[in-house]
Amino acid sequence: MEPSVLLLHVFNGLVNGAFYALLSLGLAVIFGMLRVVNFMHGALYMLGAFGAYILLQEVGIGFGLALILAPLLVGMLGMLLERLLLRHLYALDPLYNLLLTFGLTLFLQDGMRLFFGIQGQPYGTPGWLRGAVDLGVVVYPTYRLFVIGFSLLVCVLVWYALERTRLGMVVRAATERPDLTRALGINVDRWITPVFGFGAALAALAGVLAAPMRNVSPLMGADLIITVFAVVVIGGLGSILGSVVAGFLVGVVTALGALFYPALANTLVFILMALVLLLRPAGFFGNPEAS
Repeated sequence: MEPSVLLLHVFNGLVNGAFYALLSLGLAVIFGMLRVVNFMHGALYMLGAFGAYILLQEVGIGFGLALILAPLLVGMLGMLLERLLLRHLYALDPLYNLLLTFGLTLFLQDGMRLFFGIQGQPYGTPGWLRGAVDLGVVVYPTYRLFVIGFSLLVCVLVWYALERTRLGMVVRAATERPDLTRALGINVDRWITPVFGFGAALAALAGVLAAPMRNVSPLMGADLIITVFAVVVIGGLGSILGSVVAGFLVGVVTALGALFYPALANTLVFILMALVLLLRPAGFFGNPEAS
């Protein structure tokens, strides 16, 4: 096999891994603090893509500014839904919140389908990111390289904010050990709404990045969210680092699996998840005591 073909699939895997990392990072933060399996995450990803589309078509705001505005708007919507709906179910069985977020997913998908149709809408690649870059061994689209680099930058910034700042220390403690954090006198509940909004914004950011690559449709997050849940399990439920590492790892592994054995392309991530659960139930970076 030529090195250019192998490298091309590695880059494609990193692109998919970029979306997995951003989505699973938001899921990990939300689950870590709220213990909510947010099935609505795929719909928030879809809303981010539609947010970029609407900003461009209705307001004339381009891709660069949409990377900021669309996640902010979706993050605010996430905070509103948490305050009005999710908050009232925390004391109940987690199944209730799973069913609620699943119902909200159907509501959001059908609402967008009512306005935009099932086929969705195209979103062109920004002019300043068109073309391709000659990397020596392979020529690769500029926009896809941007997706890899930008998502890595966001993941590093989120890691730095959570690991190297005082605010991040409080949020991380509340995310990973909420009961112990409460015992130390820190009001964990005050962080719940903004953390949920932050997780929603990360999902929307992934949606904005996906808009120029994929047709913006109401169901664009329906299939992706199942894979993202598998990524979160592989990395470790609630683990920030595990979500990012597992996201890129799964992206590359599945891309190479599709190259060498296409029949397993759609199931390889679940085979990997099963192996991880058998060998290390807490995931790569999860807390074994919590498994």
